[in-house]
Amino acid sequence: MKEIKLFDYQEDMKERIEKAFESHQSVMVQMPTGTGKTILLAEVVKSEKLKGKNPDGEKSEKLKGKNPCVWIVVHRRELVEQIKETLAKQLDSSLFTFHSSLNPLDSSLFTLHSSLIKVFSIQWLSKHYHELEEKPSLIIIDEAHHAVAKTYKEVMDAYPEAKKLGLTATPCRLTKRGFTDLFDVLLQSWSVKKFIADGWLSLYDYMSIREDSEDWRLVNSLKKRGADGDFSLREMSEKLNVQPSIERLCDTVMRYAANKKGITYAIDIAHAEHIAEAYRQHGIKAVAISSKTSIEERK
Repeated sequence: MKEIKLFDYQEDMKERIEKAFESHQSVMVQMPTGTGKTILLAEVVKSEKLKGKNPDGEKSEKLKGKNPCVWIVVHRRELVEQIKETLAKQLDSSLFTFHSSLNPLDSSLFTLHSSLIKVFSIQWLSKHYHELEEKPSLIIIDEAHHAVAKTYKEVMDAYPEAKKLGLTATPCRLTKRGFTDLFDVLLQSWSVKKFIADGWLSLYDYMSIREDSEDWRLVNSLKKRGADGDFSLREMSEKLNVQPSIERLCDTVMRYAANKKGITYAIDIAHAEHIAEAYRQHGIKAVAISSKTSIEERK
């Protein structure tokens, strides 16, 4: 299998992670969307597998009898298969042994030589981690800005000796609190501006609603906040999941994105279905995708 070579900025971040783990137990990494965080994740897993061996390929005395164990935790079940596929491509799937003892919708278990690598959804892991016999040497949290949830903290606290690595494009909370209660240090990659200037990311056009518009007034009228600092879903739905707002959305798509593919993020499932229906009525081909959509349809 042809080995995938990291880009310079990925190699630099990998080295920074290894250096940070020399003095810290938990590390958060920030890299913009589209710059290859999952490829970097696979390389970190590979490095963890190689730890504990001397130059001759034998285990060090310190780690004899122990095998590196890596847990990769994602916030949605659908991401489990995606992560597994990336690891199989990056680490050579011919070296894996796949097991079906765990629910394939929630977790994937496969071994690389003597190393144990597991990919879990946090929903499954938070309920079953105490049933697992092995203890992880490294826990990787994908989309680590979700780690503020109690389920993540419970799992992380249960394994104080394990190293923790969080990957995210957005290391921030709407409550304006940091992540120092979960991670010891933050490693930041280049800015989006530099990635674009150097040709790694594409240019984009950004448009927003006018400050004197009705939608701006409606958004500014939202008063309630959830525990995470975000707007209340119920209040947003009451004020924005209404026909006039959806009609303005349709008009905007037809004006600025006619005949183009795109994604519209909705407040909730009902809002998504109402938007898709409105799009179709205006001749825009659209489907609503949500947690209710079957895996077959998603694919």
